[in-house]
Amino acid sequence: MSAHFTQLASRIEAELAGRVQRRPSLPCDLSYDVAAADLVAVATVLRDHADLRFELLIDVAGVDYMDYGRSEWRTQSATSSGFGRGVNRGGSGGAHDGPRFAGLYQLLSVTHNERLSLRAFCTDNQDPVLDTLTGVWASANWFEREAFDLFGIVFNGHPDLRRILTDYGFIGHPFRKDFPLVGNVEVKYDAEKQRVVYVPVEITERTLVPRVIRDDVRYAPELKGRS
Repeated sequence: MSAHFTQLASRIEAELAGRVQRRPSLPCDLSYDVAAADLVAVATVLRDHADLRFELLIDVAGVDYMDYGRSEWRTQSATSSGFGRGVNRGGSGGAHDGPRFAGLYQLLSVTHNERLSLRAFCTDNQDPVLDTLTGVWASANWFEREAFDLFGIVFNGHPDLRRILTDYGFIGHPFRKDFPLVGNVEVKYDAEKQRVVYVPVEITERTLVPRVIRDDVRYAPELKGRS
């Protein structure tokens, strides 16, 4: 870790003491958590302070921590315990214990050639809300619209919070972990109306069980040793 990187982290933690909390990250990455109530004030300091100067907001992403860290997920018909995603079958894998939704902000300081990751949790799991940062960085406008569209995070004070990736008639937020894999509506052409319409989805969800074709000699003990 460079001396400059250490000094930058020290300046951030001194200037924003009590308002940010450093979280584990790669050795040369700066990552902090900030309370939703302090988000705008902290962002303004990070942009304007002469020793920090994070002039650019290069990305905003929503995060859904529902089922985060769980190594298994439930199924209705595939197996008795479900599919395992983790090495330790049935283990918690460090499940997330806290608010479900968060906004993740990636900042760049051109002056100091440094990057910073800032995370703010939404306090309401049903109607996640964060304050907009469009007054701090203009680039937040479309980034926040994307997070609203895909995750349903509402940004208070946003000048034009509309969907940006899905269609006008789209129902739900497709990047939420509980969004149906087949969606809520489907698009079809209505011959009578002579236009494309949205109708309730007619696809039946099912669990796909991988089929294993055991034609390898390793699965047939009686064939071992034969050429």
